[in-house]
Amino acid sequence: MSNKILVAIDGSEGGKRALGAAVEYAKLTHSSLILSYIIDWSPYSFHTPEELDERQKRRESEIQRAHDSILNPEIEALGDQNLSIETVVRHGKIAEALKNIADEYKATQIYIGKLGESRVRSMIFGSVTAALVQTSLLPVTVVP
Repeated sequence: MSNKILVAIDGSEGGKRALGAAVEYAKLTHSSLILSYIIDWSPYSFHTPEELDERQKRRESEIQRAHDSILNPEIEALGDQNLSIETVVRHGKIAEALKNIADEYKATQIYIGKLGESRVRSMIFGSVTAALVQTSLLPVTVVP
C-alpha cells in the first residue's frame, strides 16, 4: 500500500508550515502528496436559474484562481524534490471536504496547520481543525 498524505493548503503561514512538515515526512516515507485547497461554500441558498448559471461560472473561476494563486506557487516553491504531487480544489464545508478528498484519493494521513486564513483566525482551530481531528478516521497531524 502506498502512502498518500493530504495537505490542507490555504495560503497562510500555518498552511505553509503544514506543507513543509508533510514534505519532510513524505521524503522519509516515500509518500506522495495531495495538496488541497477548499473554498468554503454553502449549497443551502435559493437561486434563480440565471443566478445558478452565474454561480457555476464563478465556481469554475474560483477553482482556477485557487490553482493559480495558491497551489501552483507552493509547488513551484518546492522545486524539484522528486515527489509525486497532485492538487485538488473543491467547494464545500472545509473539514467535510477534506475528509471526502482523503477518502476519494485513499490518503493515509492528513496534515493541516493549526491556524489558517479566516475572517476570524481564532475560530479556525475551534472549527475546521478541531472538526477534522474529531471526525477523521485517519491520523491528522496538526502543525503549529
